[in-house]
Amino acid sequence: MVVKFRRKSTPSHRGEPSAPVEHGPMAPERPVPAAPEVGPFDIDSVPDGLITGDWVDLGSMMLAPAPGKELRLQVDEKSGQIAAVMLTAEDGAMELRAFAAPRNGDLWTESLPMLREDVQQRGGATADLEGPWGTELITQMKVKLPDGQPAVQQTRIIGVNGPRWMLRATMMGRPAMEPTAGKEWEKLLERVVVRRGEGAKPKGEALEVKLPPNARRVEK
Repeated sequence: MVVKFRRKSTPSHRGEPSAPVEHGPMAPERPVPAAPEVGPFDIDSVPDGLITGDWVDLGSMMLAPAPGKELRLQVDEKSGQIAAVMLTAEDGAMELRAFAAPRNGDLWTESLPMLREDVQQRGGATADLEGPWGTELITQMKVKLPDGQPAVQQTRIIGVNGPRWMLRATMMGRPAMEPTAGKEWEKLLERVVVRRGEGAKPKGEALEVKLPPNARRVEK
């Protein structure tokens, strides 16, 4: 089952309830992390004014409006949990998944060998590519088209390490094969905001995605 919805104006939420703040002369000074120039951003270092009322709040991720794109939430039928966030268009798609990671860790570099092995064991080919966020993984798998004709499906997988999280973006279709088409989707990735939440989480655990109030369920 796929969850699709149209974007509507919804209140923006910059973060979860913060811990009590001490006041007075003995209160310790808490450094404020500088906002990076290019995202994906952590919820605690979002540039002022970036998030507006028309953003989509999915709990662990917040997405900017994407004209011409449709947002689909793929739901696992057995667990009822959202398995993936997809931005789709006629020429391709981009899947977004956020994972818990150790503080100051590099979960993406750890994940690369496992992703390569998985693709190769299924008969596919892989290649590394240096992109805007560092090493990316290009994969090619043999598939059959709806009319039965053989074809090769290419994906471009990007990993971004954040503070205690990793965001993985997988481009499909033209964005994965043509650099010019990919630039438009890179701009969308640059504006993703990740909200990890507090509390301990196992390394590599998927961060929970929540349905927005204006979502509507449709059958495939």
